[in-house]
Amino acid sequence: MGVVSATEAHVDLLARLLRAEAEGEGNIGMLLVGNVGINRIRANCSDFKGLRTIPQMIYQEHAFEAVQHGYFYQRARESEKRLARQVINGQKHWPAKFSLWYFRPPGSCPSQWYDQPLVGRFKKHCFYEPTAATCQNVYNTY
Repeated sequence: MGVVSATEAHVDLLARLLRAEAEGEGNIGMLLVGNVGINRIRANCSDFKGLRTIPQMIYQEHAFEAVQHGYFYQRARESEKRLARQVINGQKHWPAKFSLWYFRPPGSCPSQWYDQPLVGRFKKHCFYEPTAATCQNVYNTY
């Protein structure tokens, strides 16, 4: 049983996002992107109030740059589908364990992003975790 409800079409959609956003970061990098997405669905706070499904999370306006590019719309591979299922089933990895944001800066990670503190970096992506004052619920999701 997953920590969010997901059909096979949702698994496929999430798999395509993982690849398009972080293929160059390897399997762990793709899992981290998935963690952020699942956190956005489950946390119900900040810019992510009301998100309940994987499609809502992925197609939220300005959420992921990848949906604007053709690579996102290519068929998902089995390897990415396996990774998508792992995060749907609740597998979490630091630094995205409670993160709601990530991005790839041209240099060093800023100490804050969307007024939230930097929690860590994996390869080229920086991850930002909300404070308990901003989003207590992200820490209670599972």
